[in-house]
This record gives sequence, structure tokens and C-alpha cells, in this order.
Amino acid sequence: MMSRRALVTCTLIALIAIGYFLGGEVRFVKESSLATSTPTALDPKEWYPVVRVVDGDTIIVSIEGKGVRVRLIGLDTPESVDPRVPVECFGHEASDQMKRILTTQYVRVQEDPSQGRFDKYGRLLAYIYAPLDSTQEGLLMNEYMIREGYGHEYTYNLPYKYQATFRAAEREAREQKKGLWAADACKDF
Repeated sequence: MMSRRALVTCTLIALIAIGYFLGGEVRFVKESSLATSTPTALDPKEWYPVVRVVDGDTIIVSIEGKGVRVRLIGLDTPESVDPRVPVECFGHEASDQMKRILTTQYVRVQEDPSQGRFDKYGRLLAYIYAPLDSTQEGLLMNEYMIREGYGHEYTYNLPYKYQATFRAAEREAREQKKGLWAADACKDF
């Protein structure tokens, strides 16, 4: 049986090898270097490396060498990592999907002045674009997760830029019984 240390070492080597063979760059940012503030202006055309996917609606992005927690505006996915609450129905699926798409990726980060810069937990509030479609802009992950049934539209306090689009995406996912809206999605909960 492999020791925990050996397993971690093998995993890190495998991740570095995968990044190398895919032509990517592998960067590691220590959790202790997580920033609660970011540069005064983020370039909306800049692509930032994803350090880690926390769950279905929160990721860590490297900005100027610092890991910045980003909470996706307008999206709420079931809890999967909050130690104060049990894992919710479809929480693991939402988190896994975000990981499948964003692990070892670069993303564009777009802030929305109507929402303020940070939430009460110090997370940067933003829209995240992944380079998974043919447009130069990228795939809007906030909307994608709602449209595919991994989460629902969430308005914290004030309306935001894509609120109508996200609400329509949720209606569509519910009608088509996608993801957490499927009849058998939460039968074990």
C-alpha cells in the first residue's frame, strides 16, 4: 500500500507531466498566499491561470502571482465543501463539472460594478469565461452552469448585468429537466 506522501508526490508528478504534454504551464500557488485584494484594474482581455476549483461556484485564479478566490456572480450551486452544512443534492456533480472544465485552464475575469468588488467572505465577484468555444470571448461559465442544470440563478442583493439571461437559462434547464432538475437527480437526499 502506498503511503500518503508517496501518493501526493505521484499525483503532483502526474499533474506536471499532463501539463507539459498538453503544452500548458503548471503553476502552483500556496493556499497561504490567497489574496483578499486584487490589482486596482483587471484587464478583461487577460487570461489568468486557474489555480484550483473550490466548488461549483467558486474558483481560485492566479493574478499577479497571488491566488485570488473568485465567486461567480449570478450562480449558486449546491454546497459540497462548506464544513458547516452537509453536502447538498447535486453538489458533487456541480463541483466535478467545474473541475472538468477549468482544471489546468486559463480564464478571463470580468467584474460587474453593480455588484461591488468583493463579497462578505472577501471573494472577488466576477463573471468567468473559459476558452472552450470558437469565440475570442470564451464560454461564460456562470451561464453555462445554470443552463446545464448544475446550479440556479442567484441574485444576492442588486440586479446584475446578465440577470435576465441567467434566469432564462434556469427556466430552460428546469423545463428540459437537466442536471439537478431531473426527476431522479436527488432521490438519495
